Amino acid sequence: MLTKRVIPCLDVHDGKVTRGVQFGRAEEGGLKSVGDPVELALRYNQQGADEMVFFDITATAHGRTSMLEVIERTAAQCFMPLTVGGGIRSVEDMRVMLQAGADKISINSSALSQPELISAGAERFGSQCIVVSIDAKRTAPDVWEVHSHGGRKPTGLGALEWAVRACALGAGEIVLNSIDADGTKNGYDCVITSRVSQAVAIPVVASGGAGSLEHMAQVLLEGRADAVLAASVFHYGQYTVGEVKAHLASRGIPVRPVETVAY
Repeated sequence: MLTKRVIPCLDVHDGKVTRGVQFGRAEEGGLKSVGDPVELALRYNQQGADEMVFFDITATAHGRTSMLEVIERTAAQCFMPLTVGGGIRSVEDMRVMLQAGADKISINSSALSQPELISAGAERFGSQCIVVSIDAKRTAPDVWEVHSHGGRKPTGLGALEWAVRACALGAGEIVLNSIDADGTKNGYDCVITSRVSQAVAIPVVASGGAGSLEHMAQVLLEGRADAVLAASVFHYGQYTVGEVKAHLASRGIPVRPVETVAY
């Protein structure tokens, strides 16, 4: 059985790692500064994280490019795979970030506005490099709608429908973000995660809502996710990556031992 991955996520705003609740906006005071992204990345690298995700959370909304310098500094010091998203609008943007040290590229709003970017990136760099991030909000008892621009704009697309299409276009992985659960620490949305996981033949990373060790086990078991992504529980020292992996292993979930991934 393939091992499940534990992935810390660094949401970066103006060069600092921040955290918000339900995609809170910086201009509304909805973000709290957590620290330096490279220092945090080094911490998680030492703890044995399987991968690291960087999201420039205001790049799309404010028309800025991704944090190239942050990625270069991190890649020079950390040896776990890095995924980078935010403000990536072309194959050339992808190339620049991969050259800077990223292993995967995450696209969200740009994939919605130009779906052909998924195929173009997959053809140029391979599907394994292309991650489609989906921000989903429950809009009815059994309906999840995709939102773009940092969760601010409803698109009218169903989350399940978009995930299936992204897979068909060549995406190698889906990161499924629950806007409702984001930053609440009330648990992942296992229902939509399970539906997407069963509908696509590529890995699905669950994001949004981690508040306990059991939340992570639950979304891997009930939600059928291939990996868990979390931020606050790591940034504020509630859990280490090793503690998460120990709990998952105790629940019979296969994970890579910390000593084989720590550097």
